[in-house]
Amino acid sequence: MEKRSYLPEIAATLMATIFGMSFMFSKLALANHTPIELIAHRFLLAFLIMSILVLFKVIKIDLKGKNMKNLFLLSFAQPILYFIFESYGIKYSASSQAGIMIALIPVCVAILGTIFLGEKNTKQEIFFILLSVAGVVYIAYGKQVDESSSPIGIILLLGAVISSSVYSIISRKISGEFTSSERTYSMMLYGALVFNAINLATHINNGNLNQYFTPWSDPAFVTALLYLGIVSSIIAFLLSNYSLTYLEASKASVFANLATVVSIIMGTVFLKESFSINQIIGSLMILVGVFGTQYTNIMQTKNRTA
Repeated sequence: MEKRSYLPEIAATLMATIFGMSFMFSKLALANHTPIELIAHRFLLAFLIMSILVLFKVIKIDLKGKNMKNLFLLSFAQPILYFIFESYGIKYSASSQAGIMIALIPVCVAILGTIFLGEKNTKQEIFFILLSVAGVVYIAYGKQVDESSSPIGIILLLGAVISSSVYSIISRKISGEFTSSERTYSMMLYGALVFNAINLATHINNGNLNQYFTPWSDPAFVTALLYLGIVSSIIAFLLSNYSLTYLEASKASVFANLATVVSIIMGTVFLKESFSINQIIGSLMILVGVFGTQYTNIMQTKNRTA
């Protein structure tokens, strides 16, 4: 019996760890700068770095004769639509509500994966996926304060859930035609173009175009940008697209909830944030849900190949 590789699961775990740490760096950058500035410069840096790697043949990109429409649809879903919906959805929603909504992504992916990819989940897998989601919801519920969510906020967050889920489905579907590097490079390109166009228009409208690169003079912003642009964009999305090449979309997406656990740990250790019993219980639910899903999948694979 051929030995199974666990690299896809390792990649997905590293991806979630990186995304979980990104919240801390985002807080650092957003202390004195707008979200659109951060997003625009983040993807500009990511695209420039990847272009250099392509130029020196560290990363191979070969798009000749391939269906570029699929790459555009992938990039339109993530990062373009997702970041727009998430940024404004959080703005018009309670933080706890935002956490609950984003946690629904694995459930949405499982549904779309069944419809468009023919993926099937066992009752055990569905249980563990829902357990992971419930862990995030429990943590978010425990942080509930006197905040209110407007209907537009909920709609925007639902848009983020759908766009992220569509990204997972498309990335999985086109993984046979495009490598993880090609998919990631396209995402960085379109992200840089769209978000910098928005940022440029904002500066022109405010009459301060000469301050476009002013954030780069802020050491805190640059530190955060280096992490978000290189590690959280290039490396994390390479890992995400790689895992989606070998794992079913529903199995890969559930790893994203690990980012909640990582963000709690980072906030507690480095930002001196409180660590409540709700977070402990919720984190355990997430961990059991994620690894239960993968363990069930691994056992099924072994039984089929035995």
